Amino acid sequence: MTTEIKAPTFPESVADGTIATWHKQPGEACSRDELIVDIETDKVVLEVVAPADGVLEEIVKGEGETVLSDELIGRFKEGATASKQAADKAAPAEDSAGAKNGADLKVSPAARKMIEENGLEATAIEGTGKGGLITKEDVVAHMEQPKATDKPAPAAKASASQAPEKASLDNLVVGERVEKRVPMTRLRARIAERLLDASQSTAMLTTFNEVNMKPVMELRSQYKELFEKTHNGTRLGFMGFFVKAACEALKRFPAVNASLDGNDIVYHGYQDIGVAVSTDKGLVVPVLRDADAMGLANVEDKIRDFGLRARDGKLGIDDIQGGTFTITNGGVFGSLLSTPILNPPQTAILGMHKIQERPMAVNGQVEILPMMYLALSYDHRLIDGKEAVQFLVTIKDLIEDPARILLEV
Repeated sequence: MTTEIKAPTFPESVADGTIATWHKQPGEACSRDELIVDIETDKVVLEVVAPADGVLEEIVKGEGETVLSDELIGRFKEGATASKQAADKAAPAEDSAGAKNGADLKVSPAARKMIEENGLEATAIEGTGKGGLITKEDVVAHMEQPKATDKPAPAAKASASQAPEKASLDNLVVGERVEKRVPMTRLRARIAERLLDASQSTAMLTTFNEVNMKPVMELRSQYKELFEKTHNGTRLGFMGFFVKAACEALKRFPAVNASLDGNDIVYHGYQDIGVAVSTDKGLVVPVLRDADAMGLANVEDKIRDFGLRARDGKLGIDDIQGGTFTITNGGVFGSLLSTPILNPPQTAILGMHKIQERPMAVNGQVEILPMMYLALSYDHRLIDGKEAVQFLVTIKDLIEDPARILLEV
């Protein structure tokens, strides 16, 4: 029985997608729930799996083509076995893509074709795709690499005819300036579009403050092991404190938790906190739903789960939609001070930074304290400077005296 393979149903915020990689070619056998094709949208990469055991019969939409929601992209034949032609074609690819230390390499169809056409050894190519998949870009990068590891022939045995070849190799290693042009991914293009839109369509302003992290660091040091033991391995980090502090501050200053919809102001009676996560493909912002009702351990566990799933490309569209406020932490990369950009339609974003020991004046005495700069970028069309500053001061007060978070004072 032949089954149509269709693109997933995209939500309203996603107009279309692009076929990223076909993991199977026509005639190749597939197991039930085995990955067949990746579809890249401007938010996440969606995976389409085999509906049953059988064979991929036909590819309707090739790699790089644009697809709409529920559009036909291929056909699948249930219960069939791989054709002899596909098996014969797969055999050389398996030999050339070989086994590295006994484990089969994963090679995309486009990359496999380039490997065969150029007589390359797949074992020498480093795969940067999901699960070590060798992509077309990896093959191109491998072909552009100068062969610096090639050992030149001994001078005594070198002939005159070999001299130009050696000179060419020297020029390639030392003098050649290599450029590589690759198309921007849909995710990166969407990020660029949203950031540009945020800077052009909002009256963005940033206010700064600094917070003494010593109380939170002492609290974390005192209870870190007990916390991890009590909550099944969940580690106590700093982000959980900032999420809980933000929830309390948002309750006190509803305008910071609001959004603009045309000429209307939408006040949200809940706190959905987006936490910016950096991935190889770009920045994504998964959302902690009803963060105000979550415990500290639940917040930390959810953030860790988001980080792992973002790294593996497993975040769903529902995970990154919505949000009433965003927190981004550039401090993990060493940033001491920055101006975060708004995440529309939200009207404010909190930027955390590196914890740096600095001399501070405390009660007339100079002390060395672990300080962090905080930045709050906000849309001045909705939020006045007074509210923004008071909001940031509230965050500062709650972090410097963590008991206030528990007591809500």
